[in-house]
Amino acid sequence: MERAWKPNVTVAAVIERDGRFLVVEEETAEGLRLNQPAGHLEDGESLVAAAAREAFEETAHRFVPESLVGIYQWPRPQGDITYLRFAFAGRAGEQVPGASLDTGIVRALWLTRAELEASRERHRSPLVLRCVDDWIVGRRYPLELIRHYDAP
Repeated sequence: MERAWKPNVTVAAVIERDGRFLVVEEETAEGLRLNQPAGHLEDGESLVAAAAREAFEETAHRFVPESLVGIYQWPRPQGDITYLRFAFAGRAGEQVPGASLDTGIVRALWLTRAELEASRERHRSPLVLRCVDDWIVGRRYPLELIRHYDAP
């Protein structure tokens, strides 16, 4: 019997402050890579809550999603996984002192669009720059576009 295919649902936070974007440097099988604060949707979790949780776990900044930047479907070139990413824009508070970062996250840093472009070969996926560019051109969709229903 064939195994059922399904995409990996992920969320990402696009956070800009004073012309810089909050990204993380993380350990991957391909070495150290740059990514938005991002991760997998957990069972029973809303997409908005997942984005806030992942941003905090990876950067120690509390994140309040305010809009949806876009929905991205990306099959990895290796052909093993397809990601369905929901990228959210919003505000981040100051870093919470003493908060530890997720396993595999080396550090959080603020980079300009130009710095991100210059480090493109270190991006976790092409979605990193695509999400930033979509944010820059003003792509913002209301959170009401997404409906979350809790199980009865």
